[in-house]
Amino acid sequence: MRVFATMIYRELKRFSRSRARVIGSVINPLIWLIFFGKGWAGVFNNPLATQIFGTDYMTFLVPGIIVMTVFNMSFMQGITLIWDRQFGFLKEILVAPASRAEAIAGRITGGAIVAMVQGLIILTLSFVLANLKVSGIIPSIGLSFLLGLSTAGMGVAIALKMNSMEGFQMIIMMLLLPMTFLSGAFYPISTMPTWMQWLAKANPLTYAVDGTRYYLAGVASTLGLTTDWVVLGALALLFSGIAALGFRRATLD
Repeated sequence: MRVFATMIYRELKRFSRSRARVIGSVINPLIWLIFFGKGWAGVFNNPLATQIFGTDYMTFLVPGIIVMTVFNMSFMQGITLIWDRQFGFLKEILVAPASRAEAIAGRITGGAIVAMVQGLIILTLSFVLANLKVSGIIPSIGLSFLLGLSTAGMGVAIALKMNSMEGFQMIIMMLLLPMTFLSGAFYPISTMPTWMQWLAKANPLTYAVDGTRYYLAGVASTLGLTTDWVVLGALALLFSGIAALGFRRATLD
């Protein structure tokens, strides 16, 4: 457990020391909330839109932005892995007399905690902009952590197969927008065409948005809260397991 705890500590220390990363992780979601949310809130300021969204648009949007933040930041674990490979730290872990599975599990957990903290910061600031439920904070944090584990594991698993930081950034751009728009972050999945609804149900972000929106905004769950927790928990175990298996087989090349 010492290796596990050390890797978590390293990820938290790395985040706290990077002022640009901390500031950027707050400003970018706030730009979405203020310019995108406030702009469209005026368009949807009518009884029919409120009936469609289940609440006012800004309150509807906030859970989606929080989930988007957690996804983006936890997936960045892949870039930090490539960075460590280029600077030799990864080689030190591979040759160390310690469990590789424990080391990568600590790294993924640390990345999930960092992403969860970033989401919590945005959530705290969002109480000024939207009508959110205080009682929903704790379960939303739980869902954010599970999402962080699954996407950090996904990012690490992909990065283990790559050596180029630029190539990984291209993958982020390819996945971020489609997965975000298919998650129901900006509009209900019930308004999507049937084929898009099937894609949405295959998207991990959809379940995080669905549950977080229920807890924070009081909007009825589309997929079922039990389904949200079970799917995210299963994906967290799946992708973390894939990353651990890939790291165990990693070589020093």
